Amino acid sequence: MASRDSDERPENPTAEAYAKAGVDLDRDEGFIDEIKEIGKSTFRPEILSSIGGFAGLFKAPERYKDPVFVAGADGVGTKLKIAAQLSRYDTIGIDCVAMVVNDLVVQGAEPLVFLDYLAMDALDEEIGTEALRGVAEGCRRAGCALLGGETASMPGFYRKGELELVGFGVGVVERDKVLDGSSIGQGDVVIGVASSGLHSNGFSLVREIVDAGTAAGKFDLREAIPELNASLASVLLTPTRIYVKPVLNLLRDFQVNGIVHVTGGGFEGNIPRILPKGVRARIDPEAWPRPAIFDFLQRHGEVSETEMRRVFNCGLGLVLVVARDDADEVLERLQAMGERGYRVGVIERKAEDDPAVCFEPLGD
Repeated sequence: MASRDSDERPENPTAEAYAKAGVDLDRDEGFIDEIKEIGKSTFRPEILSSIGGFAGLFKAPERYKDPVFVAGADGVGTKLKIAAQLSRYDTIGIDCVAMVVNDLVVQGAEPLVFLDYLAMDALDEEIGTEALRGVAEGCRRAGCALLGGETASMPGFYRKGELELVGFGVGVVERDKVLDGSSIGQGDVVIGVASSGLHSNGFSLVREIVDAGTAAGKFDLREAIPELNASLASVLLTPTRIYVKPVLNLLRDFQVNGIVHVTGGGFEGNIPRILPKGVRARIDPEAWPRPAIFDFLQRHGEVSETEMRRVFNCGLGLVLVVARDDADEVLERLQAMGERGYRVGVIERKAEDDPAVCFEPLGD
């Protein structure tokens, strides 16, 4: 497993001098033992190294004949500010993994390994352990191994209690199974898969709305809000849904022509990324139930519907494009796996001046 050094060390520092500067070497190095225990439960047979080396080693699964590796990186973003504000760090590690592995699987790749970068002003073992346990839980949900990472103490860079959490992942797919949307055609059906809520996007706007509302005394983060059927804190920190296992299951048995992870940029910013020339996606905005948190934020923030669709997932974290003849069976399979899927659109011919995504009712 990759090393987890605490900041770059001066040439000949004494432990006492470095501790006065804000980096406790003894404490930070002792944290590695905790990380070893956290990572063990995520290991796969392909892992060739253990924690403590300078880099992690792994091999491609032997069942792949012509493996292509797929890599990605992402972070939790300003959702971390909400976590720090509430002193709750147990879900953000899941977010960190989800944002990476969902990007891998939509290209047909099975996530193999994950690495994290965790930084804070001075290592707080309780916060660090809570966050990394979330990372390990995310890896278990995705079926990938927590191969390594970096834990950095950066005195004076972050506020006490705040942290940065970023993830990097590698997946594998057969060369002839890479999903790039090139097989999408007119008449294909667009299926939306429910999100768990906000996931980890749009939190700069979320925080602006929430901060204004709490300052005005309209609501409290920790109090239950009837329309949400929960506290705002618990809804905001609900972790991003990980779609790896259901997607791999679908790819095994169905011809899926394209998949979109609905992240920053919403529908208009993500769906066009997989559409070939000459087609557009017509999405029925009434075809799925929108979780209450989106209406709550739209109302309190006076956000237009157009901006809502550009910033948030609005209740759909994943979009699949499948042949019309397969749509019903795909929806049934999703339901059997505990996912909520909806027929939300269709692929149509695109005129030169048409937008790549339009929002119109599907009709009968």
